[in-house]
Amino acid sequence: MSSRIFQSVISQMKEATNRCIGVIDNQGFVVACSELSMIGSRLKDFQVSDHELEKVTVSDVRTYKLIGINGNKFDYAVFVEGTDELAQSGCVLAAVAFNEAKTNYEEKHNKAAFVKNIISDNILPGDVYVRAKELHFVTEVPRAVFLVRQYDHPEIVSVEVIQNMFPDKQHDFVLSVSETDIVVIKELSANDDSEEILAMAHSIEKSLRDQLQVHCVVGVSTVAKHLRELADRYKEAQVAIDVGRVFETEKTVISYENLGLGRIIYQLPTTLCEMFLQEVFKKNPIESLDEDTLETINKFFENNLNVSETSRKLYVHRNTLVYRLEKIKKLTGLDLREFDHAIVFKVAMMVKKYLDSLSAAGTNRLKG
Repeated sequence: MSSRIFQSVISQMKEATNRCIGVIDNQGFVVACSELSMIGSRLKDFQVSDHELEKVTVSDVRTYKLIGINGNKFDYAVFVEGTDELAQSGCVLAAVAFNEAKTNYEEKHNKAAFVKNIISDNILPGDVYVRAKELHFVTEVPRAVFLVRQYDHPEIVSVEVIQNMFPDKQHDFVLSVSETDIVVIKELSANDDSEEILAMAHSIEKSLRDQLQVHCVVGVSTVAKHLRELADRYKEAQVAIDVGRVFETEKTVISYENLGLGRIIYQLPTTLCEMFLQEVFKKNPIESLDEDTLETINKFFENNLNVSETSRKLYVHRNTLVYRLEKIKKLTGLDLREFDHAIVFKVAMMVKKYLDSLSAAGTNRLKG
């Protein structure tokens, strides 16, 4: 952090006290001080032990208070001349002021905080260009956005594991956005195609699974070609996970580009979905189909409407499968051997699955 920020705060404090006030780094060197001649010198009376990190410490001539504490380390310490109660009170107040200045400076000039503000829509579009210029941030570089959502037992150290995979903190960013969600923004090279991006996502999922036994799903956005597109790409990664949890339940990596019909259905109003099901299943509702019939239908779709291949996979005679398909036609009015009918039925099943997921989510909220 720039010592100029600390010096600015000290200049404002000088009118309130005649005591010498200053800031030292973790090596004891003065980086800012009301007595300019002391800047650059080392205060030999400064000593602090691990159990005193949060306390005000007093030497023979000065009072100290640490700021920027992280674990058993600290960034800076505030000092005030004297060891009396006035010095101690002044030191605590000065520490609050310096800590606030430090935090504001870092929020303004920290690239990770800047990126987090972009994806959270906490910054005006016009300000993106100004801040990017201040931070020497290249705006027009391709970037991929990964949303890592942890399930069952999320781990705080997951962030650290992912950060170790993307150590370049000037170009790649690993951001914790909630207890369960971690966002990874990866700057891409010219050689990184869609397969490479998916490989990165699989690598993230595998690392968390192998190292921490964490069950997670990774949503992958389309490529952001400009910094201002990151917020939209973050939303795409969110949609990928939400849609994938309905239609791609077995997958641990879900790409927004590959959502297909699921993405369209997910955006439809529930009333429209319900009307569609009523129109498709005029004879009997889809609920009238039993589990064995639904399994037959799913296998038929999996094998591209091929009767011979489906009967082989189901271990039934070809004529038995034809009989089942005729039964489905009588119940629903749709012949799955006809391509147009098969498309309608496939979409209807996806719509039903979507509505069921909404119903289940609503039930879980009520239980919670």
